[in-house]
Amino acid sequence: MIGAALAALVEAWASTSAVELAGAALAVAYLALAIRERSACWAAAFTSSCLYVWVLFGAHLYMESMLNAFFAFMAAYGYWQWRRGAHGGPLVVCRWRWPRHALGVAAVIVLSAATAAVLRRYTQAASPFADSMVTWASAYATFLVARKVYENWHWWFVIDAVSLVLYFTRHLYVTMLLYAAYLVMIVAGMRAWRASMAEPARAA
Repeated sequence: MIGAALAALVEAWASTSAVELAGAALAVAYLALAIRERSACWAAAFTSSCLYVWVLFGAHLYMESMLNAFFAFMAAYGYWQWRRGAHGGPLVVCRWRWPRHALGVAAVIVLSAATAAVLRRYTQAASPFADSMVTWASAYATFLVARKVYENWHWWFVIDAVSLVLYFTRHLYVTMLLYAAYLVMIVAGMRAWRASMAEPARAA
């Protein structure tokens, strides 16, 4: 059983495109730099996102392909925010109160339902509702990263767990492994950003 799984993984690795491999490597670099609050993370994010637009479109995950186009735009916004900050200085980690996140959850569900209905009717999209949920939740979570909101890590943990299963169903095994690594790195990010908060109870 284990041998068969390893053989399938080796075969999948051999058939993985160079574009997907490069996108995955840059995505890991982005997260590693983001954990350390280095603004260079946004350059890695921009390049990785552009590569994944191509990869995910080819896998018929249209919403996630569009999401990566959004990520590329947000990379520029995130770099500007991290360098400029709220008052012209470097941005610091903060927390948002739960009502903001509750509104975020409600908006993600409504937008996902609407988008999934369109995808089912007009496209051959795989897993339209899950694809849409990952897309809209990721858009919100990316905005949280750009503003250095601590709770972005909780959003990403759920998003990446769902994405891992979704990519497995589409045979994107290298990207699936990337998201498994993300789950471990996200825990490290939670600890690092919590330690960096000047005021543990600060909320916006």
